[in-house]
Amino acid sequence: MAVREDMDSLTTVLQKLKANKQDNEIAVTNKGMVFLKGKLYQKKDLHIIQTFRFEGESDPAEQAIIYLIRSNDGVVGYGLDNYGMYTNHTSDGFAELVEEMNVRPGK
Repeated sequence: MAVREDMDSLTTVLQKLKANKQDNEIAVTNKGMVFLKGKLYQKKDLHIIQTFRFEGESDPAEQAIIYLIRSNDGVVGYGLDNYGMYTNHTSDGFAELVEEMNVRPGK
């Protein structure tokens, strides 16, 4: 999948994204479109450029991943999810979105 980078904590990464003005969280619509920074995108217009994984040492529910995503017009945002059965996205199409997105490592 995408470039994997482990960082100390989820909070650290979110703070870094905010400092870089990349703290735009995506939302998946019921029609399979993605809402990012006030605009709707199709899946084909988005690419995963980096991932950040967090593995809970004592609690599997703490396992999370951030997908850093860039649109074709340069908007950068992120999607946040937990692993496996602990997912935050059971029926909104987020998992399918991630599977279908092209991985293009980038800045």
